[in-house]
Formats: sequence, structure tokens, C-alpha cells
Amino acid sequence: MRDPVKKAALLLLALALAGALTACGDNASPVQEDPPWYEMDDSQGDAASGEGLTSFALAYHRGQTLDPLLCDEGAQAQLASLLYEPLFLLDESFTPQPWLCESYTVSEDGLTYTLTIRQNVSFSDGSSLSAADAAASLRRAMGAPRYAARLSDIQSVSATGAGQVRITLRAANSGLTALLDIPVVKEGTESDAVPVGTGPYLYITDGSSVYLTANSSWWRGETLPLERIELVEAKDAETVQHLFTSRSIHLYATDLTGDSATLTGKLDCVDTPATVMHFLGINTGNELLADSALRRALSAGISRSTLVEGYLSGHGEAAEFPLPPSAADYPEGLAKSYSYESFANAAAQAGLSDGTVSGNLRLLVNEESSYKVSMANAVAQSLTAFGLTVTVETLPWEDYLSALERGDFDLYYGEVRLGADWDVSALIGAGGALNYGGWYSEETERLLSACDTASDRSAALYALYEHLQAEMPMIPICFKSLSVLTHSGTVENLHPTAANVFYRLWDWEVALRAES
Repeated sequence: MRDPVKKAALLLLALALAGALTACGDNASPVQEDPPWYEMDDSQGDAASGEGLTSFALAYHRGQTLDPLLCDEGAQAQLASLLYEPLFLLDESFTPQPWLCESYTVSEDGLTYTLTIRQNVSFSDGSSLSAADAAASLRRAMGAPRYAARLSDIQSVSATGAGQVRITLRAANSGLTALLDIPVVKEGTESDAVPVGTGPYLYITDGSSVYLTANSSWWRGETLPLERIELVEAKDAETVQHLFTSRSIHLYATDLTGDSATLTGKLDCVDTPATVMHFLGINTGNELLADSALRRALSAGISRSTLVEGYLSGHGEAAEFPLPPSAADYPEGLAKSYSYESFANAAAQAGLSDGTVSGNLRLLVNEESSYKVSMANAVAQSLTAFGLTVTVETLPWEDYLSALERGDFDLYYGEVRLGADWDVSALIGAGGALNYGGWYSEETERLLSACDTASDRSAALYALYEHLQAEMPMIPICFKSLSVLTHSGTVENLHPTAANVFYRLWDWEVALRAES
């Protein structure tokens, strides 16, 4: 499944690429330049005083589609996850669990997946879910902006008469099911503002009221914590923030590292890892950086946890490999803790300590991101040691991106959204659209291909990560988190995932009290 050009979009170059090499050693002193993302204030609201809620409300955008394949990210997409369900559900370790798909088989050549659609599942209108509905949703997703890139290697999708969906690929991908958390809607209702789904809630318009009500015929049969969820109109994302701060809605999911709002009140925050990776890009065509020992020394100079705590306020996971530590396939056995001694030893092995090797490196960062500029400066300070000097250069986004495309850099700090199959071929594969550093290795190519065709994907990924640790063609730093905020004491037992804020909703405990 390795078409690097097509994979570029899958990696959704959130490339809010912005600068910092990698080390923020323990000797660095991170300074938080941006205002705090949220403040704790014990003086606000009923929930803060433990009185509970009389109702539970979420935001929605009136007049916008709730089609889960086309709706906007944010409040609308979060709401849609209560109305529609996917073929596979990504759990807290990013492992795909069969959901509306009951089981599946893969052909020997890895090119054909046959999904058996779960029986006895009803849509909210009482009709039965069919393979034709699932196939139609997959075909629509192939052309939808949010899903097209990840599904670009699918050649065809068809429904069989046996309640199955057949997916034919152009190239094998043993991680395909992790990309199939695709919501299913009833075929023929796609043009409705609220298509028909199979989810735990139904969308109701009752005169002037708009709300969700529990779906009594939901196939899962779990007891839901809320019979009714009120919907409050919000014209845009800024309004959603205001509604949450004013306690008009009771849950707000956001990237706190990029949210400019100052949220006040006594809040509970549950973080869940996202697939957005911060990493150090390396120009391996640079004579100094062509040495893998030097690249390993740079990685050893990273106190990743210091960066996460100091600049992301803990809203992220330090990661030495291109997947978050909470992912099932993270190679814990290969991970190494930061220490200055390890940095010094790696520097000595690279010839830095005795003066055999020295040099100056330019670290690019885009100036629009103040916290990344701060991270870059701290990193440069930490790595300026053992005969190495790292200088930060801030550039406007367009100039920054142009410099990367020309290869006019030594180091850059990147941010990219990966797929849950953790494919990094666009970043380090031959001809990869984001392979600005020009990395090429026959062994890297072999291992990337092996991940796509392996019967044991976990073992193949482990071999790839072991290779990447030795070669360091790029240096992962961390994965950002999605933060789910509620007013203190209102909701317990949240288990959000980046793909579904309402994951395991039936475990929630909501503090509701009767209206007086």
C-alpha cells in the first residue's frame, strides 16, 4: 500500500511544521511564553459546588450537515459519533475492533479483504443494516475529503449476496482495518441533513427544541447514562468555547496546545493521545548529518518528557518512535530514557567530544507558532554542546515550506497527522512527498514493504522501529493529545479516544439532579 505521493495526504500535513530540533536536555529551562490554556477557578457554577446538572447539553451547528462522512471536524463530527457507527472502532491503544463489521478475512496475496457485516443491527428507522449500506458508505468515503487519502489504495468495493463487503486493494496493506473506522449511513439517505444511522442516539427536532434521545433499539443494548442530550446552537468554534465557559454546554474537546482560548472555571480534563506527531526532520544530504552516529547523538540529546511537560503542559506523550506509547505496537523494549550521560556517550561515539567532528546546524521553525519557536530555542540551547552549534531560524510559513521543498535546511521541526496504521513511507520512503531530507535506504524500503505484506504486522513494525532507531532518518519527539474538558464533578469515567470522544459512553456517570 505504498504510493508515497498519495500517502502524503493521508499524513494530512498538518505540517504545522515548526521548529525545534530535538533535545531539550534537563539543563534547559523551558519558558512558557503563551498564556495558560485554561485556568482553575473554584468560584464558578453549580457543577463546581457539587450541585449537579439538571440537563446535559452539547453544541451543534444549525443548518450544517450531520453526514459523518462530510460534516466539519469539531462539534459536528463529535455529535455525529453518537448517531453513526463505524465498521471498525479504534480502541484506547489504537487497535481496530470489529464493530459493524463482525469479522473479516484477507486473501493470501493481501489484496482482498472480505468483511462480514454484523447481523441483527437496525438503523434508527427500524430497517436492517446490510452489506450494501456498508459498501455504499465506503465508496462515498473514498471521495470524501476527510477519508479519501487514507483510502486511496482501495481499487474497488462491492457488496456480496452473503452479507459481506469485498474490498480490493491496489497494493497490500496489513494495517488496512485501522483505517476502516468509517461511519456507515443508510444508503439512500445521504442527501438528508441528518442521514439515518445505527448509533446509540437519535436526532430529534420537536418544535423549537433540538435534542438527542436514547435509541431504545440500539443493537448493543448497553444502558446509556443519558436519556436525553440537549443541543445548543453554535455558529462557529469560537461560540462553542464561549458556550462551554458559560456552562451552556457541558463537554468541550479541543487541542489545548493550539487553543487560544483561556477557559475559566473548575474543570476536569481527560487527555487522549492523537495521531499528530512532532518530529525532527533531518537533511541527510548534509555531510555532517549523513552520519547515523551523529543523528543518534541528536536523538540521545532529547529530553522528550521535558518538552512535553514544559511546552505542551503535559498534553502529549513523549515518543521515540513514530507512534504514541499508548499504541499497542509501541516497542517498549527498544525505548531508552534520557540522561545527560547517554547524550555524552552518544556524542563521543559520533566523534563530537574529542573535536574530531564539529559543525554548525540551522534549525528551521515557522514563526506563526510561538510555543514551537520557544521549543526550538530550548532544543538548540541543549544541543549546542560537544563541538556542535545549533542556530534557530524562524521563517513565515510560506518561506518555511519553500525552504523545506528546496532542501535548504539542516534541521526542521515538523508536525504531521499519521494514519492509525502508522505508515511513515511519505516521510522516509523513496519519493515520499514529505521526505524533504532526501533519505533513502534499501533496508528502509524493504522494511516498509514488509510492514504492508506481513502476516504478523506487530513483528514487522518492531523490525522497522529497530532499524529506525539505528539510522534515525527522522527523530520523533512526541504525540499531541486531544483534551476532553468537563465542568468539575459533572461527568466521571470518561474514556475518550481521538477518534471518538464518546468511546465507552455507557461507562459514564453523569451527576444529574431533578429540576425543582
